[in-house]
Parts: sequence; structure tokens; C-alpha cells
Amino acid sequence: MGFKNNTEIVLHELNTVLDKIDSAVINQVIEIINGSDKVFFTALGRAGFMGKSFVMRLMHMGKEVYVVGETNTPNFEKDDVLIICSGSGETKQFIQIAEKAKSYGGKLIVFTATPKSTLADMSDCSIVIQAPSKKQDDSAFQSIQPMASLFEQGILLVGDSIVLTMMEHASNNTEMFNRHSNLE
Repeated sequence: MGFKNNTEIVLHELNTVLDKIDSAVINQVIEIINGSDKVFFTALGRAGFMGKSFVMRLMHMGKEVYVVGETNTPNFEKDDVLIICSGSGETKQFIQIAEKAKSYGGKLIVFTATPKSTLADMSDCSIVIQAPSKKQDDSAFQSIQPMASLFEQGILLVGDSIVLTMMEHASNNTEMFNRHSNLE
């Protein structure tokens, strides 16, 4: 097939998946994030890498952001939001963390490929990225990409688009670079 053809296929797959994202859900996500005191995040593997890039941008925008399980992560409180990325929506450790966050009165945002899942049901808002999970046998849409690549790419692009949408209504965009790490 070749590099150029594969790139075209990947971009087509991404457009197909992203076109199915509901703008009203994105607006609700932005409202929850803007209304929160602190943002907490958890995910594993490549989904975790993509999600971390999203919450890093939220930090650049001035939000107080923490990764669950890190030693400098403070306590979760009722005005906080937990963001979880889980293709299956059934990862046991994430369900336990979500239950705890909800018991403290916080909000839950979930990026998932599975709308009928425990985490999606628990969430205040779920962003459904209609892409196959790792096994690729559980989705009407099949990808040529390996395992959950399409879902993971969707997290990155949806996250970046959320940040751009938030920037349209923010007054502190010039401060973003000042919040960027300088110990690189």
C-alpha cells in the first residue's frame, strides 16, 4: 500500500470517527472542566499518553491538574473533576477510582470507545470515540491500524480540539507558554 496511501487511510478513519462526536457533549465537558477547582487524570498505556497531553494543555491554560497515583497528587474534593480514558470502559482499577471520586461528590468525564460500559454509565459526561478497542472484534467500524490506535489518536485530537475551543473563550492564552516546563 505504501506510506502515502496508509496516511490517507488513517486520516479518513480519523475523520470518520471524529465526525460522530457530539458537539453538545464537548460543550458539556468544557463546562465541567471550567467549573472545577482541580482536574485529576488517569489512564494506562497509549491512551494514557494521549490523555496526559490533553491535561497538560489544561495546565498550560491555568487549570490545576494532577495525575492519579503520583506522589504530589493532593486529595480529591467535591468541586474537582476526574478524567479517565478507557476504551473498554470496564477497567476495574478505573471503576474503583471513579467510584471513590463520585463518593466525594466530584464530576467524572470519560473518554471511551464503549458507550454501554460501567464507566460511561457512571460518568457525568462521556466522550464516545467510536473506534475499535484492542481486540478489534467489538466495533462496527473496523480499522486497518493495529489494536486501539484509532481510539488513542481520537483522544489526542478530541483533547486538542477541546483546548482550542476553550481558548476561543479564554483571555489568558498569552500566559500558556509561561506555564510550559522550562527544565527540559
